[in-house]
Amino acid sequence: MASSPAPAERVQSVYVYEAPVRLWHWINALAILALCVTGYLIGKPLPAIGGEPYAHFLFGKIRFVHFVSGQILLVGFALRVYWAFVGNVHARELFFIPVTRAPFWKEVFYELKCYMLMKKSAKTYAGHNPLAQISIHLLFVWGIVFMLVTGLALYGEGEGPGVIHTLFTSWVIPLFGESQDVHTWHHLGMWVIVSFVIVHIYAAVRDDILSRHSSISSMVSGWKTFEGGRPRH
Repeated sequence: MASSPAPAERVQSVYVYEAPVRLWHWINALAILALCVTGYLIGKPLPAIGGEPYAHFLFGKIRFVHFVSGQILLVGFALRVYWAFVGNVHARELFFIPVTRAPFWKEVFYELKCYMLMKKSAKTYAGHNPLAQISIHLLFVWGIVFMLVTGLALYGEGEGPGVIHTLFTSWVIPLFGESQDVHTWHHLGMWVIVSFVIVHIYAAVRDDILSRHSSISSMVSGWKTFEGGRPRH
């Protein structure tokens, strides 16, 4: 026998993600997808194709898409940082982590136990739960910063003397040792981002199913709907 839907008075919605955050999220997702695909091909080029290279310019096109996507990622990230200061409270969750608050860490470990299936039910949060906050901050925010800095250093090396070379290449490559070391770390950083995206998608789908709130559709509409009333946190 199918369960009856939750009473209307027990289903409530909270406006969480503002339009600039949602727009950034999807543009950022597309840019990262393009960067990962082209970055993989740059690190492991396709087999040679028939005919003269100038007639195809395939690798040049791959690099062009990579560079353009990287610039989109950079501009989008800068605007996202700005919105963290002018947007609502949920817009700053990824950047300002209350690491000095003991209750925050208690909730982090509670959520960790939930994901490890050591707890039966997770708490309900309007925005990101504490474990998601710290995970996104460490793996995504600083991961993107790392990828942008190393990427700009490599771009500046190819471009030659100029502003980018002075601001990034001049100190990043010596810091890592040599150019190939930066390439290697930049490539490893890509796999960190890929791993994060996989876990991020899994967590969003899991929350939709187990926590009974609209995590996925909220990044389209901005509204999170909760069964059982408003979130407690």
